[in-house]
Amino acid sequence: MHPLQCILRVQRSLRWEPLTSVSWLLFKTCKAHSTLPSTACPSPGQQEDGVRKDFSSRLATGPTFQHFLRASVPQEKPSSPEAEDPPPYLTVDELLGRQRKVYLETYGCQMNVNDTEIAWSILQKSGYLRTSNLQEADVILLVTCSIREKAEQTIWNRLHQLKALKTKRSRSRVPLRIGILGCMAERLKEEILNREKMVDLLAGPDAYRDLPRLLAVAESGQQAANVLLSLEETYADVMPVQTSPSATSAFVSIMRGCDNMCSYCIVPFTRGRERSRPVASILEGVRKLSEQGLKEVTLLGQNVNSFRDNSEIQFNSAVSTNLSRGFTTNYKTKQGGLRFSHLLDQVSRVDPEMRIRFTSPHPKDFPDEVLQLIHERGNICKQIHLPAQSGSSRVLDAMRRGYSREAYVELVHHIRESIPGVSLSSDFIAGFCGETEEDHLQTVSLLQEVQYNMGFLFAYSMRQKTRAYHRLKDDVPEEVKLRRLEELITVFREEASKANGTCVGGTQLVLVEGPSKRSATDLCGRNDGNLKVIFPDVEMEDTANPGLRVRAQPGDYVLVKITSASSQTLKGHVLCRTTLKDSLAHCT
Repeated sequence: MHPLQCILRVQRSLRWEPLTSVSWLLFKTCKAHSTLPSTACPSPGQQEDGVRKDFSSRLATGPTFQHFLRASVPQEKPSSPEAEDPPPYLTVDELLGRQRKVYLETYGCQMNVNDTEIAWSILQKSGYLRTSNLQEADVILLVTCSIREKAEQTIWNRLHQLKALKTKRSRSRVPLRIGILGCMAERLKEEILNREKMVDLLAGPDAYRDLPRLLAVAESGQQAANVLLSLEETYADVMPVQTSPSATSAFVSIMRGCDNMCSYCIVPFTRGRERSRPVASILEGVRKLSEQGLKEVTLLGQNVNSFRDNSEIQFNSAVSTNLSRGFTTNYKTKQGGLRFSHLLDQVSRVDPEMRIRFTSPHPKDFPDEVLQLIHERGNICKQIHLPAQSGSSRVLDAMRRGYSREAYVELVHHIRESIPGVSLSSDFIAGFCGETEEDHLQTVSLLQEVQYNMGFLFAYSMRQKTRAYHRLKDDVPEEVKLRRLEELITVFREEASKANGTCVGGTQLVLVEGPSKRSATDLCGRNDGNLKVIFPDVEMEDTANPGLRVRAQPGDYVLVKITSASSQTLKGHVLCRTTLKDSLAHCT
């Protein structure tokens, strides 16, 4: 069997996706390793023979079958680049950063913030330095988002700006390298390299471990790319680097990818299939953050509450997943593994003074055991993000969300009964394929009925590869989308102001984040419901040390009496500094 056929057969057996990406990567790799000089155009017979010889030569000088097999078979990941043998075409020294300075820019969701920290952790161990000064950077990496067309256009505009910076680079300095990381690299692949020749490297969400190699290849003047999706990669052994010494909170990724395949969503195609980190590695990460003094951890995942750790065989029983009542999935029911309720329970026990949040969940994965745990555990925030996307059952069906409006509303009532005082937030899409004015009004009425405390609302943006792109028609005019979006935003703000207004006169526990951006005399923080709270920076009593007057610092818990509220912010005056445990009896 031909070596390349062997490689592709192994790839198919592992069910890596997409195949076109793998083939493109192999072609790029072989092309990069070729050392043959260019020749004059031969005759057809000579050309055929030359092509055969050229292809054989490239295979011989490029990676071997064993090299791909070693990279493909699931294995324990090394904790540092030095622990792994370099590729046959690079030396250990070429993989080192040699004090080159990296500038990282992050766009999009919290997962991208976490990915930035993972990428930096890997590069830091390879000898790179990080800079916040764009002008002194030797490497610029953009961690990108593809969820909407506007997000990608932002990156194209940024690349246009960086092109001038790269062109003006002094010849006496190390050449400036620019890379695109994350979802946009995964979605567009070679289109980015073809459209913007000044881009030196691409790395998909599952390829950050390969950054030292990609940068080494780019240093030779060639474009480098790795956009392979993985069924195993979770970066479980990579400890994200916290870059802000004054940070009070951190993100902890617990799973990657998504299996829901909602018809509008690009995530399964840019981040791959669902896979979860082992519980033990998550707990280790949370403990380290607690030891660093952080007071809040947010568990992250594209579908965070579908977490399922199958790493321990004794827990892989045939017990089926419990879904929210009235909800279904687009895939075969999964069985076994340690579920989200187990993880949430264990994480909340690490440090009783550390708040626990999680995002972004799917409404289908809120069985009673999760709701009961949130209610009982004092340090699990009483705040749930419950993405609805639409208030029309017909549109929800077209979106393949797995529930009706009625099932969603019933879940809202059940959550509020199970967790008194819970804060709810949601996502909505305006102008999805086939949405009528009546469908839109159904969404308006859902906003009015539920009265969310927070909301994230967007106009629909069709994405290639999604089911909607192949099977539905983007038939709502752009001006209608924008008009409907504005109407939804207006209604949301009205209802959120009412919902948040119920806090006025009550006392909220606030985790102090730092000075207010709008006033040097005020501090800001967030309450249990994740709402921003503004209060004066004044001396207060410390309940742990009666008689002592203190000023709040980032990371402190304080009690704040709320005096006013809007759709996005609460304001009040501070009462005292306290602890999470002692505050539970005072908050209303």
